[in-house]
Parts: sequence; C-alpha cells; structure tokens
Amino acid sequence: MSRQELARFLRDRREKLRPADLGLPAGTRRRTPGLRREEVAGLAAVSVDYYVRLEQARGPHPSARVLDAVAGALRLSPAERAHVFRLAGTDPAPPIGPVRTVRPHVAGLLTRLPETGVVVTDATYTVLARNPLADALLGDFGPHPNLARRYFLQGQRAERPEGGPFGPIAVARLRAAADRYPRDEPLRRLLADLRERSEEFRELWRTHPVHAPGHRRKTLAHPDLGRVRVNCDVLAVPEDDQQIVFVTGDPGTASARALRHLARVSPARERETPGRAPQ
Repeated sequence: MSRQELARFLRDRREKLRPADLGLPAGTRRRTPGLRREEVAGLAAVSVDYYVRLEQARGPHPSARVLDAVAGALRLSPAERAHVFRLAGTDPAPPIGPVRTVRPHVAGLLTRLPETGVVVTDATYTVLARNPLADALLGDFGPHPNLARRYFLQGQRAERPEGGPFGPIAVARLRAAADRYPRDEPLRRLLADLRERSEEFRELWRTHPVHAPGHRRKTLAHPDLGRVRVNCDVLAVPEDDQQIVFVTGDPGTASARALRHLARVSPARERETPGRAPQ
C-alpha cells in the first residue's frame, strides 16, 4: 500500500471538487475552493477522523467497501477509482452501476453542433442527454428514455437500416453492461422487462452477439419530412462507459437540408436527464 501516494491523490481530488457539484452550499468561510474533509467523510459514511488519517497517510489499510464509498463521494471516474484501489493495494470490487450523469464538456457538444442530432447514452442505453434536433428527428423519447426499450418494446425502428439492425448491437452492449455491473438494480429491471416482453430480445440474448460501435446508415420515416437518410456515428466516452451518437445527413443532400430545417424550427435548448435515470 502506497499511503503517501494515496493521501496525495485523495487530497488533490477533494480540493478540485466544488460544493455545488454535489449540491452542497458554498458557504462563506471556505479557505479552499474544494470540499472540506468532513463533507467527504459524511458523503462516504465514514468517520471524520478516519478520513483525515487517510489524507495524512497514517490511516489503516482501507477496505474495498471504504474505498468504494470514498470514490463515490469524490465523484471519481472509473479510471480514477481503479487507480485508488491500486494505490491501496486492494482488489477493486465491480462498480455498483454505470455512470448516469453527463460531464459538462460532453453536454457542451449538444449545443455546438446545431445541424447534428446528438444523443448521449449510458452503458444500459438509457438516454442521459439529447439536443432539440434529436428530439425533432427521432420523436418523443418519453419521460424515462432508453433506446433498447424503445427498439424492442415500442417498435421505434429505422425504415431501412444499412449494415444490420440495431437489435444485435443493443444486446451486445447490454450483455457487456450486465457483466460489468452485476449489482445494478435498474439494469436488472430493464433486462427482466425485455426478456419477459420481447421474444426477439430473448432469441438475440441466447446468441451472444458481439459488436463494436462504429458507423451505420439508416433511413428514418419522419411524419413531416418523409424518408430521411442519415449517418449514425458513435463516439465512446470510456472513462464513463458512455456513448455519444451523432446523427447527420450527407452534405448537399435532401436529408441534410431536412436536418437543417428541423434545427431551425426546434426549441434551442438541450434535454438532459440528470442523475440516475430510472428504467
């Protein structure tokens, strides 16, 4: 166990967090812009003295449970969490569930690409954020949007997918999520619902499909614009196990003009589902 390195890392991450990031009042007597040690201890459900000793490199060997709680309190990314476990010389327990919040720089992409539909999903295909063009092009996502649920249970499908249907892609990602997050209750509920209500999902699950994110083309049937041929390109956000889907039309085509028209008439604000999105 590298006590000094662990202590330095915890202090650094604590001092970089703002109280507002965790819904805490900023107050007027803070000597540093970061969180106080007692605030981290409270969020991690450990004693203040115990946490102080961790940051002073004189604490006991922390258990996996304590490290997991501290990592959650400090809002560490999966890579940072794994680093904390390595410094403590402890085998990491699998994370409880996928990250269901969107980083500010990722959310910023939604507004910087006005003629591109953008959708951000977590490892379970829950839609965490999308821009107005995505809403206008893909239709109502509902109060608790999930692309796998939308595909298998609500019949929301492309008129003519090129490069294969979405079903095997969705099942491959959900299988990987189930392996990574075996304790995540929303994911369990989603999979149970899909198994119960979709024969197609059950059949695909048995085939163990494997798929890497990439480029796909599809033709969408829009109620006002008719058939719109679009490109779907995926950008992975590996530190949060999330994906950003960019929906575009080929330059100079009728589809690109249709997207431009939808962008002009769509409300100018992004949609975001903050925190843990229920299934």
